[in-house]
Amino acid sequence: MKINLYEWERLSAAEREALCRRAEDRIPPEVGASVQEILAAVRAEGDAAVARFTLRFDGADTAGLPASVSEEEIEGAARRLEPGVREAIRFAAESVERVHRLQRAEGLELVEVRPGVFAGERWTPLDSVGLYVPRGRGSFPSVMYMQAVPAQIAGVKRVVCASPPDRKGRVDPAVLFAARLCGVHEVYRVGGAQAIAALAFGTESIPRVDKILGPGSVYVAAAKQALRGQVDVGLPAGPSESIVLADADADPRRVSLDLMIEAEHGSDSSAYLVTPSRELARAVEQQLPGLLEELPPRRADYVRAVLSGFGGIVVTSSLEQALEFVNAYAPEHLQLACREPLALLPRIAHAGEILLGQDTPFSVANYAAGCNNVIPTGGWARTCSPLSVREFLKSSSIVYVTRAGLEGLRGPVSTLARYEGFAAHALAVEHRARGPEPSGR
Repeated sequence: MKINLYEWERLSAAEREALCRRAEDRIPPEVGASVQEILAAVRAEGDAAVARFTLRFDGADTAGLPASVSEEEIEGAARRLEPGVREAIRFAAESVERVHRLQRAEGLELVEVRPGVFAGERWTPLDSVGLYVPRGRGSFPSVMYMQAVPAQIAGVKRVVCASPPDRKGRVDPAVLFAARLCGVHEVYRVGGAQAIAALAFGTESIPRVDKILGPGSVYVAAAKQALRGQVDVGLPAGPSESIVLADADADPRRVSLDLMIEAEHGSDSSAYLVTPSRELARAVEQQLPGLLEELPPRRADYVRAVLSGFGGIVVTSSLEQALEFVNAYAPEHLQLACREPLALLPRIAHAGEILLGQDTPFSVANYAAGCNNVIPTGGWARTCSPLSVREFLKSSSIVYVTRAGLEGLRGPVSTLARYEGFAAHALAVEHRARGPEPSGR
């Protein structure tokens, strides 16, 4: 089994920069061209183009089916779902609700910044959002409840889900159950770039939305990039990525298991072990082939592709160098598999999610610990945050000034306005010093 092995200290600046690239940074020209074709067709033809691309890419003939999933379909899917799966979704969604309810902003918050001068902000929910739930490489009810729960807490008026159908035109039953559980108003049987286009432009059957969220393939990522000026596409959420930062005390078997978690999402994922311990690196190399035998063949192939592609093992000369790589990479998921993870926490500048210790694998956070699993990828953890209730809210600045408060502001406002050359700004406060205009003027 081939596993990329890098020695950080020996890499040039250009090589270190290259190590931080992801699949989403290298959208092939043919993907970009295909996405542009899809966007233009959906905008011009609406439902007909959506059905055509769904047949081409998903193998589902949906031309004779309604775009939206009916209540009867959702109820039937819930009945067919194994009780254990239903209960696991309920359990996990409740954990997510407990964490995200803490993020709900107050409706109106004002502070008296000067006597008689009140300023602050008011938070209101978005009118509509489209939540994308992928399917191509698995079933993702977790992506459904991770998005829908904060949308519900925020009070979004119209919450829409788009998810690819199977070859019979059916949306994954666990996704439908999670959608019903979490208050989603509409579910549409469409995926890929055509789903993003439909949500952005609107079609005869799918009304447009104000914001589109959710992870997806390179095609979905390319579509969201292309539509950034048309619709709010939220935080960048492309192929999965992770780093396990481990010291010499880490258990190599657990490190190996955790290294496979995000890698099994697909060959365009990224997964690195970074460690100052050569002994640990060698032990992980020895453990991985045996553990891969326990995975289904397709998942094992994904892991092999990732560890020989956008992943591998990075050996550093010190823990300080390991932290340097982590902060340069700004991973979506980061696990601190170290003796004292809390001591390292202040030294992590850029990571979407930070898991402390070897009893906190990525999988527990992905499903049921309560924090969100829709996290910025592609290095955007340097400036973006995981999905939260705040993504479904917007704020308006609110200002109220009393007559007495205006007296205190008049001088500074007039001075600054005239300095910047805005006479009307100055006159608006200066004239008010003269009292009300005579009647009839």
